Amino acid sequence: MTEQHEAPSGVSGRALQKDIPQATVARLATYLRVLAMLADDGVAIVSSEELAVAAGVNSAKLRKDLSFLGPNGVRGVGYDVAKLRTRIEDVLGLSQGHRVVLVGAGNLGRALVGYGGFRRRGFTVVGMFDSHPEVIGLSVAGLVVRDVADLAPAIDALKPTIAVITVPDDAAQDVCDQLVASGLQSILSFAPCELTAPETVEVRRVDLAVELQMLSFETARNAPALPEIAHAVSGRIAHRVPAHTAGGHPALKHSTTSHSATEPSSKGSVVTP
Repeated sequence: MTEQHEAPSGVSGRALQKDIPQATVARLATYLRVLAMLADDGVAIVSSEELAVAAGVNSAKLRKDLSFLGPNGVRGVGYDVAKLRTRIEDVLGLSQGHRVVLVGAGNLGRALVGYGGFRRRGFTVVGMFDSHPEVIGLSVAGLVVRDVADLAPAIDALKPTIAVITVPDDAAQDVCDQLVASGLQSILSFAPCELTAPETVEVRRVDLAVELQMLSFETARNAPALPEIAHAVSGRIAHRVPAHTAGGHPALKHSTTSHSATEPSSKGSVVTP
């Protein structure tokens, strides 16, 4: 197989990162997950069509996304799963792995630390912190919960590259400030509030309530019209057609055969209060 794995003209993955759109980065993460599953199943070569279907995108978009990585596949042959996986890991900055500290040892924090998928994707949780005496000292997935008061010296010793915040809303900004003061430049927050940080610090927020609300909207938008509404609309339309002409005039026969096209649909509409 003649597939090339290096970027054009010796350009490194780090240099390519500046040119990749954010939407493409998100999809690259999805491709990486699929490639990891294929590798686990012993698949060595995958076509663009197969990879696209597994990732939930069309093959044209996949090929455009992967074009940002430089030459990777061979026409008529496909992509080398191991090489493409390594290439995406390089561009996403995962080649060397990441050390992660988590602040907030509540139910969510403990669940995240116990999730084995992070380590398989290059993220190793090296420290867990909390402020509640009843939690400090507990062992969670092999890590002992430490006092958040010791956060600064611990970060200096652990040398993490990413921090995760899973504390209540009213404590999130203070924790963020401590992390920034300790030198962290990449923070993932599960607190619902917006956090203020210097422009040099990347803060990403995951609001589970917002995600559920989006799903609620999609559910409501895609739901079929209520039977009583459809019946009422159909009744009003039928009422407009005089009974003595509905069956005899050719121009009206088509309009009285079905009213499905006139039933209301909320799909794609926006309702303003």
